[in-house]
Amino acid sequence: MSDALAIAAVTGLLRDLLTGVMTRPDLNLSTVVGSAVDVSALPPDLIKSETKGINRLNLFLYQVQPNQGWRNVNHPSRDGRGDRIANPPLGLDLYYLLTAYAGADMHAEVLLGYAMQYLHELGVMTREMIRNQFNAWSGSADPLLKALPGSRLADQIEQIKISPYALNTEEMSKLWTATQAHYRPTAAYHVSVVLIESQYPTRAALPVLQRGLGDFGVAVQPNLVPPLPTIESLEPPQQQTAIRMGETLTINGFNLAGSPLNVEFIHARSPNALTLSVATATPTQWTVNISPLNPDDWEIGIYRVAGVIGSGTTQVTTNELPLALAPRIVSINASKAAGVVTLTVKCSPKVWQEQEVSLIVGDRAIVAEPIASAKTDTLTFKSSDLPSGPQWVRLRVEGTDSILIDRTKTPPIFDATQQVTIP
Repeated sequence: MSDALAIAAVTGLLRDLLTGVMTRPDLNLSTVVGSAVDVSALPPDLIKSETKGINRLNLFLYQVQPNQGWRNVNHPSRDGRGDRIANPPLGLDLYYLLTAYAGADMHAEVLLGYAMQYLHELGVMTREMIRNQFNAWSGSADPLLKALPGSRLADQIEQIKISPYALNTEEMSKLWTATQAHYRPTAAYHVSVVLIESQYPTRAALPVLQRGLGDFGVAVQPNLVPPLPTIESLEPPQQQTAIRMGETLTINGFNLAGSPLNVEFIHARSPNALTLSVATATPTQWTVNISPLNPDDWEIGIYRVAGVIGSGTTQVTTNELPLALAPRIVSINASKAAGVVTLTVKCSPKVWQEQEVSLIVGDRAIVAEPIASAKTDTLTFKSSDLPSGPQWVRLRVEGTDSILIDRTKTPPIFDATQQVTIP
């Protein structure tokens, strides 16, 4: 692939090739048009008036467009983590105006005719032609020409093709109006394709040493059971919809055999995984006790749960399933003074300072008083709008409620321990 110098290299090559034509001894153009012919690559508005009989061919790159054939090659360039895995080429089509300038009758037509004949016969810039011109530039005193051979244009997979490009009267008129220059005899050309590729380092996978265990290839099984370790469901105890600290979680799945066995819990607001060891295990079911050594690391809310089988290079991680860690109301006390009811709730695990906390008493939601420390297991709620008598309570943290319903009964009933008496 070429690099960013490729566009300038194409323009320079066309300019020098046309210069070679205008100075060919067998054509003797300097005699035909009365003077030597200059070939330039300038914007039309920078070319001075030709009233003194100067003969000139000018090559102007007026448009660059993405090549449709190469537009979606080798995408995407980055993986899900944002790491670069490929450098997709930038395929470009170049559009040029070839304009003849002269100060005498029909001299411009002569120059344009010879230039168009040459480009028609050329058709393609061969690799040998490009390398020969690059070799000539490598000894130039011009730093730009000396740098252009580094574009690697001769080594790109596509050759440079040159073809006439038709512009109608309206397009030509708008183009010359935009350049703010007087119109001169002009032919348009399409040059394709220039491939520019970045040189950023990419990631590449190592070769495969063996295909499956013992190099036996792909394992095939005649059923729909997933061949990889897979978690199918998470079951909190007693048909609950969430797990609480101190309870046992049952994990059901397939191909869960191995050693060692661990379970990772990743909170929605934290990238760090909390890991617990599996208590009991079969190939289709694990149990894990939510009784960590560091309970203060656990945050109420939604976790992504995945099983981890093995360690080191042989470690395999299952799919992830969501699980809610609900708060548990350990104790609740109510007092009343000057018409204001103060409820003090002790909960497990601790509530973090940035979490949104409220207590639902009956059908009234009370926002917690500000939490002074980073984490606390004691919360205070105040309200002057609570009726006296027994009330069912729920502690809501980040949208996750403490468990009020006992689903082991038919029909379900409220848990008698989740109640407070308002004075």
